[in-house]
Parts: sequence; C-alpha cells; structure tokens
Amino acid sequence: MPLLINPDEDLYRLGNPDMDSTHAEFITLVNSLSQVTGDDFCKGFDELVAHTQGHFDREKDMMTASDFPALNEHVGEHNRVLADLLQLQRRVQRGNLMMAKAFVKEQIPGWFHLHATTMDSALANHIKGR
Repeated sequence: MPLLINPDEDLYRLGNPDMDSTHAEFITLVNSLSQVTGDDFCKGFDELVAHTQGHFDREKDMMTASDFPALNEHVGEHNRVLADLLQLQRRVQRGNLMMAKAFVKEQIPGWFHLHATTMDSALANHIKGR
C-alpha cells in the first residue's frame, strides 16, 4: 500500500529541529494507520490523537514565546483539527472505525501538506528571524 504522506518530502523540513522531528513522527503515525486494521488501528489512532495534542501544545508554546503574529489563526486551525480527531476517537472507541479510516486516508494528508507548507513554515521562518 502506498504511503499517505511522503516522509522524504523536503517541504516538510522547515529548518526547526523540534518541528521537523515532530512532523516526522506525525508522518510515521499517519502512514502506519493506513496499513493496520481492527485493534491495531484503534491503538494507532489513540497514539495519533495523543501525539497531535502534544504537537499542537508545543507549537503553541513556540508561538507564544516568539510573539508569533498569526497565533490566533494558527491555534484556531489546530483546535479545529483536534476537535475532529477527538470526535473520531470517540467513534473508534465505540468500534466505529470507518469514518476515522476515511479521515486518515482522505483528509489528513492534504491538510498536513497545506498546514506544514503555509502555517508551520511561517512559524519556523518567524522563529528563525528572531
């Protein structure tokens, strides 16, 4: 099965070691979810949600510490995606995997590409320029 997100894509390397390693972990989790079913998917989805919460918290800390001017917009986007993941996690915990699998396959790759190459790239450049 092909990877959902190419881990070798240079666009996802933003020159900020913390962000780059977090993005690599996120990509690994997303790609692994495309290859598992049943209980393994449930466990992996829980890991993805926990990772994403920590990921977004660390980025918010970076934005706050660096007085990032687009903090509210960026955090709002994080909150929207996290709300979707948490809603899907509740479904997964009840044994309903279909929507979560579709979200992982059809929504996350495009969202991540756009988010990493716009909002996260802007944050990384802002931090570099300080």
